[in-house]
Amino acid sequence: MSNEVMFIQAGHDSKIVELLIPEKRTESALIAALVAAGLLNDENLRVFVDDAEEEVLKDREAEIKGLKHGCRIQLSHCKRIDVTVHYQEKTTERKFAPGVRVKAVKQWATREFHIDPKDAPEHVLQICNFKERPSSDTPLAALAHGCGCNVCFDLVPEKRVEG
Repeated sequence: MSNEVMFIQAGHDSKIVELLIPEKRTESALIAALVAAGLLNDENLRVFVDDAEEEVLKDREAEIKGLKHGCRIQLSHCKRIDVTVHYQEKTTERKFAPGVRVKAVKQWATREFHIDPKDAPEHVLQICNFKERPSSDTPLAALAHGCGCNVCFDLVPEKRVEG
């Protein structure tokens, strides 16, 4: 049996569960492993490997190329997360897979708003109407609370230095 581990996170639950990768790296084998571990007890949960666009399906025997040691499996009720980003007076929107990380959203947003690449590191994504600034490694599904499949960010300066 393989000693390779994958990390499972369900929605906005901050708990991460380690699970051995099944020897057969197919979609149906992954689903079976999640069910056997008691992690897929809600039939409405969707399974995504890392930031893959397509969800894993239980009745498909296709090999999962991204299923490797250290990969993250995201369990989410959402097929896509609707993301809105505000910057100054501008707004942009896009749909992302649930496993996409905040850092990828920030990269996309800074390109959309034509922020100079030298200035982009000085900005962070902050949850709209809150002071919460999720870490760049946070998957979007962890931020889409409740049954909503959307997240709103403000792109703000990380720190202002006055002097």
